[in-house]
Amino acid sequence: MALLALMEKTGYNMVQENGQRKYGGPPPGWEGQPPPRGCEVFVGKIPRDMYEDHLVPLFERAGKIYEFRLMMEFSGENRGYAFVMYTNREAAQRSIQMLDNYEVRPGKFIGVCVSLDNCRLFVGSIPKDKKKDEIVEEMKKVTDGVTDVIVYPSSTDKSRNRGFAFVEYESHKAAAMARRKLIPGTFQLWGHSIQVDWAEPEKDVDEEVMQRVRVLYVRNLMLDTTEETLRQEFSYFKPGSVERVKKLTDYAFIHYRCRSDAVTALSVMNGAQIDGATVEVMLAKPAGAKDGGVAGRREGCSPLRPVGPPPRLGTVTLCVFVPSEELDRCVLPLMPGTPLSPTTLLSLKQSQIGSAVSLLEFYCRKHYWSPPEYHLYATPGLDGKLLLVYKVVMPSTRSTWMPDKLCVLLDDAKELAAQTALWNLGTVQYSQNTAGINPA
Repeated sequence: MALLALMEKTGYNMVQENGQRKYGGPPPGWEGQPPPRGCEVFVGKIPRDMYEDHLVPLFERAGKIYEFRLMMEFSGENRGYAFVMYTNREAAQRSIQMLDNYEVRPGKFIGVCVSLDNCRLFVGSIPKDKKKDEIVEEMKKVTDGVTDVIVYPSSTDKSRNRGFAFVEYESHKAAAMARRKLIPGTFQLWGHSIQVDWAEPEKDVDEEVMQRVRVLYVRNLMLDTTEETLRQEFSYFKPGSVERVKKLTDYAFIHYRCRSDAVTALSVMNGAQIDGATVEVMLAKPAGAKDGGVAGRREGCSPLRPVGPPPRLGTVTLCVFVPSEELDRCVLPLMPGTPLSPTTLLSLKQSQIGSAVSLLEFYCRKHYWSPPEYHLYATPGLDGKLLLVYKVVMPSTRSTWMPDKLCVLLDDAKELAAQTALWNLGTVQYSQNTAGINPA
């Protein structure tokens, strides 16, 4: 009766099909094409007995709804998540600002983030001697709609890949069909069992923000390439244009004094050879950019609750962040009588986390993984002082990483190890804190 009353009040139609209940799409009086990409948000952690009569009025506060899709169980309960498409991008962004972490019932908070059609799959356990052309050829043999394959070279041997690749398809439907066909444990490539999962789309950063970026992200560097070499190469077209360089393992950040020089260097240096390696160069994305977050659209499962085994190494498309000058590090007085309540790491915004150690813990909790384990090693330095390095072990992915630099301070060694793990997991949070590490 409540749903009928909603439909009568708004004039929207409602139909249930393929495990979802669709409200609108299009709304009454709509003419023309559906709204463009970026107008849809994903809503997670919805109470299972909450329905459109409560949710639609809540999300209408942000703007006009084009379509509301609530995922349903055969029992009649909802599946805990929904997709809301607005008639414009501004309303979608407004709903994220207004309703992410909104308390819909006492103690029940929903999560809201941008939803994008995902056309990219992660494919793991690929033989490391396979080249891009070989992977493209093989994937086109077994799946339809392949448009590109992204392969990252090993940091120690540029002639070998890292054991995984990202496969791009012409549409979300083509990617979904390929994923279904390549179910792990039932399909082999080159005689090897492979791991297949959705790759999360790279986060979109506001165009105005990107227009101010004057930092370049450079990857695929040789491990022995020095910061001084990078400074010389990236300022060759205009000596003195580089403000500073920060290199970590096989990637680096090049800071320019003005944006125009950064843009010129991007066009000149992308694809250039440095110490025998062909480098990739792109504008770096600012940390803490208010992009609202991104959720990959997954078939029949919510990205905000655990389904099946933990994601495999590399299931996140690389998203690069650089130091934010706006990171709020102020300390305010705690006044008597100030109301305080317990909170958790996951309730924080990622921009509030300033260290790689905390960010790695946040990342593990977000993916329902076991916490990382740190194992300390040392070697005597020239002055007799011990030089330190941590090995990071990720029990949930059975992965182990160790930085290629030694540190004098214990905290620096742990921070560098966490940063190395984040890089290998495909997410880099390069903050002012980690930028200040001084390896021995």
